[in-house]
Amino acid sequence: MSHLPTLISDLALILVAAGVVTLIFKRLKQPLVLGYIVAGVIAGPHISFTPTVIDTANIQTWADIGVVFLLFALGLDFSFKKLMKVGGPAVIAAVTIIVGMIMLGMLVGSSMGWKRMDCIFLGGMLAMSSTSIIYKALNDMGLRTQRFAGLVLGILVIEDLLAIVLMVLLSTMAVKNNFEGTEMIYSIGKLFFFLMLWFIIGIYIIPTFFRKTKLLMNDEMLLIVVLGMCLLMVVIATYVGFSSALGAFVMGSILAETMEAEKIEHLVRPVKDLFAAIFFVSVGMLIDPGMIWEYIGPILLITLTVLVGQSVLGTFGVVLSGQPLKVAMQCGFCLSQIGEFAFIIASLGIALHVTDSFLYPIVVAVSVITTFLTPYMMRLAEPAYPYVERKLPKRWKRILERYTSGIQVVNHESNWKKLLMALGRIVIVYSVIIIAELILAFSLLVPFIRNHIPGIWGNIVSAVLIIACMAPFLRAIVAKKNHSVEFQILWEDGRFNRGYLVSLIVFRFVLAMFFVMFVVSALFKISVGLLIGIAGMAVAGMIYSRYLKKQSILIERRFLRNLNIRDISARPSGKAVPRFAGNLLSRDLHMADFIVPQESKWAGRTLADLRLKTRFGVQVVALFRGNYCLNIPGGKERIFPQDRIQIIGSDEQLLKFGEYLEQQVIPEEDCDLSQSAVNLRQFIIDAESVFSGKTIEESGIREQYRCLIVGLERGDTSLHDPTADTVLEEGDLVWIVGEDSNIYRLIHG
Repeated sequence: MSHLPTLISDLALILVAAGVVTLIFKRLKQPLVLGYIVAGVIAGPHISFTPTVIDTANIQTWADIGVVFLLFALGLDFSFKKLMKVGGPAVIAAVTIIVGMIMLGMLVGSSMGWKRMDCIFLGGMLAMSSTSIIYKALNDMGLRTQRFAGLVLGILVIEDLLAIVLMVLLSTMAVKNNFEGTEMIYSIGKLFFFLMLWFIIGIYIIPTFFRKTKLLMNDEMLLIVVLGMCLLMVVIATYVGFSSALGAFVMGSILAETMEAEKIEHLVRPVKDLFAAIFFVSVGMLIDPGMIWEYIGPILLITLTVLVGQSVLGTFGVVLSGQPLKVAMQCGFCLSQIGEFAFIIASLGIALHVTDSFLYPIVVAVSVITTFLTPYMMRLAEPAYPYVERKLPKRWKRILERYTSGIQVVNHESNWKKLLMALGRIVIVYSVIIIAELILAFSLLVPFIRNHIPGIWGNIVSAVLIIACMAPFLRAIVAKKNHSVEFQILWEDGRFNRGYLVSLIVFRFVLAMFFVMFVVSALFKISVGLLIGIAGMAVAGMIYSRYLKKQSILIERRFLRNLNIRDISARPSGKAVPRFAGNLLSRDLHMADFIVPQESKWAGRTLADLRLKTRFGVQVVALFRGNYCLNIPGGKERIFPQDRIQIIGSDEQLLKFGEYLEQQVIPEEDCDLSQSAVNLRQFIIDAESVFSGKTIEESGIREQYRCLIVGLERGDTSLHDPTADTVLEEGDLVWIVGEDSNIYRLIHG
């Protein structure tokens, strides 16, 4: 009998247990994540009456791969451009929640006498809500069209990014076993540099690569290529001192900006689901049910902390961002759970050997309880708001009304703000690229040249090559925006502005000189005056070089084209969100998308017939059908199955409309699927046939009998594609397609 490796038998046990348990949880309408965790408890070493996984080390390796693909999939759904679109309210609320929950978690841990590291990691675990659980709950409860749902999803986007930052800081703290202010600043700066550098390089190279290889790449090759890119970035991130999860997240966010993003997400999903299932099962395997009972007190205390803390801090953060109290409470109650990132941070603490073993099962138990309570917390927001409003002092109400009231008006940004923002982006982006070039040059290029060209000539060649590579970016730092509309308006506006504008040019010129001086001083020993003179002449020559100007324009144009290509392609297909969506004139109005069901009774009816404005108070602002997009459709436009219609209205109006749309479906008992099949049959035109001597059009075979003539044989000839003018004659063999009942009625009359 052949020997079966333990890894295969362990995987069989894990996947069978996960499959059975998740089917039960699906039936109970519970999140699948909880099913995986329960399956892990069953397959773990703490349950004696069920089969147990043998080789836990290999399973842990697979679980680590699961974390990589989880973060990769999260990056695919993240997109740095999406981060720029979520707006100030989401940022303010997310930062408030995370900072508040970290402090609250540390306070709760300290009150129970836990070690410092346990308290810090507990705070990190409690800071992040679960994106997948909230998204599923909003869909299941039909709340995706509510105004607060968009804000909640924006908060989750910010939390996902800050979770990555938090993981880096916790890793640094665990390794150093201390966390000073300088260490924190250095770690955040290093992380920022890494994210900026790889985002710039990735956007510049990867979309172009996919565009050049589009005709060569099928689904199989695309999957292999993107998984290779993901794991390559994992290796790079680990090499420079970050976690593998960060590398996967970065590559996912880069690929999210490509034209193939949706296709990649579809191809990667099965791989992610497999390894994520193994990861969550491994989470459950670490849970000792006896330990949960032993720590039932801390579990209940931490659960209460999450429910109350997330609700209160979420409400406070959203109110602080200028949103009404009702929207703030809906958001806060929606965020009251912990999920995937809590498990990942808990795994990080165990892997680094800085947290006690009891913390892991406690956090998992808290996650299970809060996940189960999520739908109930969402429903609780509605009755809680009137109660809180009644109890609020009148003075507080007036303050809140003044703080959160008013119409959102799109104000014109000042020319100074536009100019400074643009210059800030230019200086930061190009400085990151130049610093990366310097690191690579002095790590690889200079040693290589010195080995092959020793002496002063090697240094001269190195300096020329390095400065030449930096030149297009140095020129862009100094010369960009000096002839922009904002710059010209400010220059003509008065002498007061000119001093500041000249100062900006001088500052950028000095910054460019600094980079050149760094290269020259690192390779040659020369006086400070000569060093400044060389740097000044070099930068001045770059400014007046037409070739460098052309190169910097081409580089920037390619980057912007790759960055915006997905949005540009989304406009005709109706996937791009209109710019005015976040700036509607009334706080109560927002837009939502609805899909017309396949069996909808509305199919074929015009918008005028449906009278949506009269019946529901909503208006259709756009109609999407495949790649066809119609903005502001007229009353004569018809609705068809699977159309996506963009509706504008209040929460109540959109909810009422969505419920009615789902009800307008043809009942299943009215659909006779037994008659949907068609068959190919033949019959002969005889002397008594009513069709003899008539053309196919005159015979009425298609209109009266709903059958189609697809072929006709006459004597030794065969007319495979007869026209409507073909005359049917006695003896013709006619081939028809139709339902059996209609064919029988046609032949036997």
